[in-house]
Amino acid sequence: MAEPNEWICSANEAIIISLVTRNPDQELISFSPKFTYSIFGDEERIFGYKDLQIEILFAVHHLHPHVDISWSEKFKTVGETEAVDVKAALQDFLPAEAFVGSREAYLARVSDVKDMPKFRPPGAVVKTYTRAGRRFEIWCAELSARAGPNNPSAIELIQNMQILVSLFIEAGTPIYLDDPIWTIARWRVFFVYEVVASTSGSPYHFAGYSTSYRFLTYEPSDKTFDTTSPKLIASGKHLSFGLPAQDPISISSVPCRSRISQFLILPPHQKMSHGTHLYNAMVDTFLADPATIEITVEDPSEAFDDLRDYCDFARLRSTGALNRIKFNTVLDPKTSSKRIGVRVPSSKLLDKPLLHSIRKQHKIAQRQFDRLVEIYLLSKISKSARTGGTMRLTQRGRASDPDDRAYYYWRLLVKQRIYKKNKDILFQLDRLDRIDKLEETMAGQQDDYERLLEAMGSNPATEEAEMVDTGRAKTERRSGGKRKMVDEDEDEDEDEDDGDADMLNVKQSGERKRNKSVEIL
Repeated sequence: MAEPNEWICSANEAIIISLVTRNPDQELISFSPKFTYSIFGDEERIFGYKDLQIEILFAVHHLHPHVDISWSEKFKTVGETEAVDVKAALQDFLPAEAFVGSREAYLARVSDVKDMPKFRPPGAVVKTYTRAGRRFEIWCAELSARAGPNNPSAIELIQNMQILVSLFIEAGTPIYLDDPIWTIARWRVFFVYEVVASTSGSPYHFAGYSTSYRFLTYEPSDKTFDTTSPKLIASGKHLSFGLPAQDPISISSVPCRSRISQFLILPPHQKMSHGTHLYNAMVDTFLADPATIEITVEDPSEAFDDLRDYCDFARLRSTGALNRIKFNTVLDPKTSSKRIGVRVPSSKLLDKPLLHSIRKQHKIAQRQFDRLVEIYLLSKISKSARTGGTMRLTQRGRASDPDDRAYYYWRLLVKQRIYKKNKDILFQLDRLDRIDKLEETMAGQQDDYERLLEAMGSNPATEEAEMVDTGRAKTERRSGGKRKMVDEDEDEDEDEDDGDADMLNVKQSGERKRNKSVEIL
């Protein structure tokens, strides 16, 4: 009998994803997956075959899939040891029709051009752009919307290609399409299609997509209405409320936080700024939606964080919002005393009402907005002051050089944010260890901001974020970087600014908890 290792192959190497156009004789656009552990286990290996090849084909327009499995030899069962049932492993990730018929029959069916020219993606076009002389369109559709005469429903397309989430997004979670309709109605899908010249086949070639979910939230119409007022309680008016209307309430009209979830650009279309175009199209859609009060991201990965920082910073800069932010570094010298317990009021450093107004106008989540403000303030400090080390800060807020003062107060702002968000963990440390940890974390945060500013200055391609379930992909970056993974949902209630500190969260690794660790940042 052959050695067991001869029957083991890498699942990542065995699987091939192919995009099929109308011509069955045309060379297919093929590429390999990044992850297969959710299908074939953590080791991403398949036992029981020699020369195993698993080809997953998708029609390039409506994404109807087909699976073709082949091998030269299969392991004969010995006792309880048997070959992995590849088809059974894939069935939970693809529709049943993907396993029906032969590869040849599937290619013949896809090449039937009778209905292909009529195909249109679901929803409506929200953005059109060109890249390297090629035209692309971004379509937005409600997941609950019905199919049209010439276009499938968004839920059909998602069902066809949801396996891509598991193959390209680390710890990615497919959408549960069997959920009640009121849950499905909360989802929006954004499709990226290349529009090609075609006389017979479909002009639409799928390039990527992203999803968003509406988290319903309460937004009081009168913020001066204090339900804890003794006079109000005595009058009984605090118990008054309006009954819902008789007509059914549309989910799309209810105030919500729009949360970006999966985000994927296929490998053949990467390094072309599609991720930037897709993200900006989604933000434009949310800004135009009166029901969306805030834009959040589901556990953003480090790679997606970079794309998000780049796009949000560029947007604030283009609207002139950043230029309105002034950093006041001329304060009472007593606020820079070395005595323990002296607090620097951040409300005197920054115009907090103005910051709140800018944030609400752009619908940016509090944590993200705080980071953007910190990046902007750092960019206005001279490079020499930023890289001169703490020796330049001996005079603290009394320094004669305005850049030294600005850098001193900027460091305090960042430390205040870190301390506030991580105080439960920091209180477990001795005072000196706590100071060291804050300094270490603040330095790592500055290093990451410097990296981002350098990248923004060179107008980088940010396409490393094109294969992310916003919150689960994991990318290596400079040590001391921003955050390994956000453990808590960004659209949970955030701590409002108290005039002295900003925001931060304790990070953990993603849902694939192989190397789970907690750190502050």
